[in-house]
Amino acid sequence: MRASRGFFNIGGVSLEYELLTPPRSGATTLVFLHEGLGCLAMWRDFPHRVAVATSCRVLVYSRAGYGGSGPCPLPRPLTFMHEEGLEVLPQVLEAAEVPKAVLVGHSDGASIALINAGGVASRRIAGLILMAPHVFVEELTIRSIRAAVSAYRTTALRVRLARYHGDRVDSTFHGWAGAWLDDGFKTWNLEDFLPQIKVPVLLIQGEEDNYGTLRQLEKIQARLPRRADQLLLPCCGHTPFRERPEETLQAIAGFLATNLDCGG
Repeated sequence: MRASRGFFNIGGVSLEYELLTPPRSGATTLVFLHEGLGCLAMWRDFPHRVAVATSCRVLVYSRAGYGGSGPCPLPRPLTFMHEEGLEVLPQVLEAAEVPKAVLVGHSDGASIALINAGGVASRRIAGLILMAPHVFVEELTIRSIRAAVSAYRTTALRVRLARYHGDRVDSTFHGWAGAWLDDGFKTWNLEDFLPQIKVPVLLIQGEEDNYGTLRQLEKIQARLPRRADQLLLPCCGHTPFRERPEETLQAIAGFLATNLDCGG
């Protein structure tokens, strides 16, 4: 496995990345898009395991304001996921010279993947793997984010996140929570992007996810032109790749083997 790290300059902001290239890898690159409080490092070894299992190249990067990437201005606009999917992500794919991509998104990253696939006229995207995606705002999500705000103030959550986001941890956390908890965000909705998504899709959801219900998947299935593959994981919360890594890895490998040619 060949691994390289560096920074993309996107709109004057440095975005940290890691590129994993297995032997005999093909043209397809899996592009990992992290959650609202995630970053490159918080995927841990899961991208490497996926690269080994599938022989796909894997690109992981941190968005502006996260991990080792450069800062982003606050407050975040309520359209921040649209901007990431429609403007930033296409530039990242161009900078990385990715001709064919499968977007692997988690939570906010999954929503960004949907926005890109449904809103950018490009043949570059060949598939979507979406863990705990959001396409509309649920009261459950808002309650859990409010609980996270309380935990950030009163528990060791801030210390744990600072290991990944350094001295910008406060702006990282409050930028994410502030956008989701803004009254104007209640009408945020991605369902109109779904009918334009013609590529294969894999949906992965923990049945005990405290940030979203199965209604998210039902909405996605109802609006996609073709039915998505789906994995529901019992005894699993919001982070399938960490809580149920073996099942998640097997589902991803099976989906790619059926729908795409990753290896050389």
